[in-house]
Amino acid sequence: MNKLLLILSLCCLALCASAREYGDSTIYQGMSLKLDIANPILELARSKGKVQDYEAALNVRLANRFYPTLELGYAIAELSADGGHYNGQGGFARLGMDLSALKKGKTDNCLMVGLRVGGAYQGFQITDVPVYDAYWEMPNTNYFNQHKFDCWGEVVAGCQVQIWKGFQMGWYVRLKFLFTRTDKQGDALPAYLPGFGYRNDTNWGINYFLGYKF
Repeated sequence: MNKLLLILSLCCLALCASAREYGDSTIYQGMSLKLDIANPILELARSKGKVQDYEAALNVRLANRFYPTLELGYAIAELSADGGHYNGQGGFARLGMDLSALKKGKTDNCLMVGLRVGGAYQGFQITDVPVYDAYWEMPNTNYFNQHKFDCWGEVVAGCQVQIWKGFQMGWYVRLKFLFTRTDKQGDALPAYLPGFGYRNDTNWGINYFLGYKF
């Protein structure tokens, strides 16, 4: 408990110092709600609608430079490979912090770098998976009613600009590192992770968003 209070106190001191640096004693400067439009379009072109990935983000502007961010979304995937069929759907969340790379205090236009921790929980099934067996030759295996939680970390960079009054637009580029790479119980693993993408040890993503600042 004492360590937590110490960390919170240090964060408050850092925010106050940043506010003094930029000549503004107000720590809170509003929040923005953003809707991603890149992933639905990219997946429509790449998978012809077999993968659908939707997300929105909420960030708060503090001390003219810090942006605590919460991102929420939902994804559906229907894939086929090597004769097997995959169906999965679930939700995801990311939590992190962005830092403005521009030392210009009172503006909503900024370049940002940041970190995220993400998690996804989904239900999925894999059917007609060919498995070689010396006796049964080539039977098919099915995995029904599977559930899996995955988590990962991200390094992000991007920008946002104010286009008209409170309306904003911008983009993010993400480099993602999967933490839950294997399953200790030897169960089936999902081929697509909501919020992360196709299952690999590392992945990348891009968001183009429209938003509004309150």
